[in-house]
Amino acid sequence: MISVCLISTNMFESEHDNTVLDRCLYKIAEKDTAALEELYRLTSASVYSFALSILKNRHDAEDVLHDCYVSIYSSAGQYQSKKKPMAWIITIAKNLCLHKIRERGKSADISQEDWEPFIQSHEGLSNDDKLILYQFMGSLSDTERQIVILHAVSGFKHREIAKLLQIPLPTVLSKYNRALTKLKKLYEGE
Repeated sequence: MISVCLISTNMFESEHDNTVLDRCLYKIAEKDTAALEELYRLTSASVYSFALSILKNRHDAEDVLHDCYVSIYSSAGQYQSKKKPMAWIITIAKNLCLHKIRERGKSADISQEDWEPFIQSHEGLSNDDKLILYQFMGSLSDTERQIVILHAVSGFKHREIAKLLQIPLPTVLSKYNRALTKLKKLYEGE
């Protein structure tokens, strides 16, 4: 049941969605602020959740979220479509996160209150689904949480996640399956 909830929030699986994001990025390259606003609306939840999963601090994740879209606005002219606009956006967020980690040396766990804004931002989830996600995401390890968010929420393929997180593909697959098994056991136990 929980995996169905996570998969239903996947925003960027279709080629149509990638085309919409590509179009936004090309318009942003022409300094179209309305396109930036649309891109933000479509992708900010995924960028924020990714940053939060790495930085483990709501304020740092919000800073990276802001800086990511500033960077997108200033560097959209360099974007070349490979039909993977979210990969380009998440790579920018990843680099900003790594910079933030080096700058501040943060490594604390993510508190449940930091997950609340991300979960609440998904309008397609019922209140029960949000409660389940809120309770269960804390049971995953940091790496499992990142992999689940990148795959089930942001729509990345396991191969792309392996490259992005710089871990072997079999490790990504096993951690994803282990995370879903944990979530299923927790759900059935409730």
